[in-house]
Amino acid sequence: MGQPSLAWRSGLLSLLLLALLLGVWHLATLSNAPAAAPAAAVALTPEQIEYAKLMGKDPTAGAGAPTAKSGFPTLGQMGATVLQHLASPFHDNGPNDKGLGLQLAYSLGRVALGYGIAALVAIPLGFVIGMSPLIYRALDPFIQVLKPISPLAWMPLALYTIKDSAASGIFVIFICSVWPMLINTAFGVAGVRREWLNVARTLEVRPLRKAFEVILPAAAPTILTGMRISMGIAWLVIVAAEMLVGGTGIGYFVWNEWNNLSLPNVIVAILVIGLVGMALDLVFGRLQKAVTYAD
Repeated sequence: MGQPSLAWRSGLLSLLLLALLLGVWHLATLSNAPAAAPAAAVALTPEQIEYAKLMGKDPTAGAGAPTAKSGFPTLGQMGATVLQHLASPFHDNGPNDKGLGLQLAYSLGRVALGYGIAALVAIPLGFVIGMSPLIYRALDPFIQVLKPISPLAWMPLALYTIKDSAASGIFVIFICSVWPMLINTAFGVAGVRREWLNVARTLEVRPLRKAFEVILPAAAPTILTGMRISMGIAWLVIVAAEMLVGGTGIGYFVWNEWNNLSLPNVIVAILVIGLVGMALDLVFGRLQKAVTYAD
């Protein structure tokens, strides 16, 4: 019988690390567990407890109150919060009381729109830059100046010119997504083998057909790499952008729950952000693997 595969062993190690993390969390927050009801209150009937409260003597005082000095939630409180969100993920009771699923949908919608616009601009422009050394040299100074600018630095200008917080968030997603896709597309197109282009030229293949049947398949792995990097950046930025512009979205949810001092909700939202980011990266990883060819 052979040894377990690397995937099984790594999965087992991940589970052990998760169990260790949860164990440390449980021990660290053990003293935060709600206190039991006082012994005097246990012996009283509900009517007697109510009467004592009316007389200004609450026999249940202290019950359920955390005895800890730290306010970090216990695993039990986190579990209850997760179940609460799963029970009603899309409820909408006003601007400051929307379900986590609904807030996530707002964020994904903004990312999809901003990222889609960036792809429509970056991939064709990257083709042009990659196929023309003259245009590459002409645009390179602009790209090098604009690329390092933090996406959030664009936010004041976007809010002033667009005058709409939701559209400004989409603009920030666009401006941060466009550069990795543009640069990788140009690099991938410029790196297509000369022999393949010469064969297409010899066969008198039309430019549009050459672009779709020769250059695009050859540059697709590099283009997908840029798209994968762009998606990761876009998902990072949307949280910060929504914290600034407010209104809706998972970033605004985190900030709003922090203002409400609801740490369990903040932690649940952070976990959701991480899981969604991982899922998006897995999707692009699969796409990248599908277009990669043996050289």
